[in-house]
Amino acid sequence: MAGKQDKAAKVDKTAAKEAKKERRAASRAKRGQIFEAFKMQRREDKALVPLMLGAVLGATALAWGIGYFFDMQWVFLPMGVALGALLAVVIFGRRVQANVFKKADGQPGAAAWALENLRGKWRVTPAVSGTTQLDALHRVIGRPGVVLVAEGAPHRVKALIAQEKKRVSRVVGDTPIYDLMVGTEEGQIPLRKLQSHLMKLPRNISAAQMDTIENRLNALASRGAALPKGPMPAGAKMRSVQRTMRRR
Repeated sequence: MAGKQDKAAKVDKTAAKEAKKERRAASRAKRGQIFEAFKMQRREDKALVPLMLGAVLGATALAWGIGYFFDMQWVFLPMGVALGALLAVVIFGRRVQANVFKKADGQPGAAAWALENLRGKWRVTPAVSGTTQLDALHRVIGRPGVVLVAEGAPHRVKALIAQEKKRVSRVVGDTPIYDLMVGTEEGQIPLRKLQSHLMKLPRNISAAQMDTIENRLNALASRGAALPKGPMPAGAKMRSVQRTMRRR
C-alpha cells in the first residue's frame, strides 16, 4: 500500500514539474512575442520610446513632488515608478492597436477581423452575404440586438443591408436591428472605432434572448460568400475567392 502511495506521489510530482515547465515556456514565449511587437512598433513609430519614457519620468517626478511636500518622497517614489511603468504599457498597447487598425483599414475582410476580436459575449457571423467585388455584410448578435455591419462600396452594400434586414426581421420579432457601414466617408464608422461604437449601443435584450435569436438565424440558409477572416495583404491574389462568389 505504501509503495503505491509513493508511486502516486512521484507521478503527481512529475506532473507538477511538467506543468510548471510548460507554464514557464508559455511565459517565455509570451514575453518574446511582446518584445518582438515592441521592436516592430519602435521601428515604425519614432514617438513610441519618447512617450513611454515621458510617462515613466513624468509619473516619477509627480510622485516625488507630492512626497516632498509631505516629507515622504522616498515612500512616494516607488509608487511613481510603478504608475509610470503602467502608463508606459498602456501607451504601448494603444499605439500598437492603432497601428494594426491603420494597416488593416481598407483591406477586404478588415471589418470581419475587427468584429471577431470584440470583447464580450458577441455572436459574429462574417460574410452572411457579399458581392464579386469583395463587398461584404457581417451579422453580429449582442445585447443591443442584431447589428448588420457592411464594408465595401456604399452603393452596392445598401442592397445587401436591405435584403438581410428583411430576412432577419422575419425571425427576430421586435428585436432592434442596427445597420452601419465601415469606412471613412460621412455617416460611416471608421474601422478603428467600430468596436467602441458597438460597445456604446444600448442593451435591449438578455443573454437568453441572444441564444434564441442566434438559433433562429442559424436556421436561415446563408448565401454569403466566404471572405478571409482578417485583412488581406496588399497585392494578394483574389481570383479563387471571386470564382467562388461567381458560382454562388
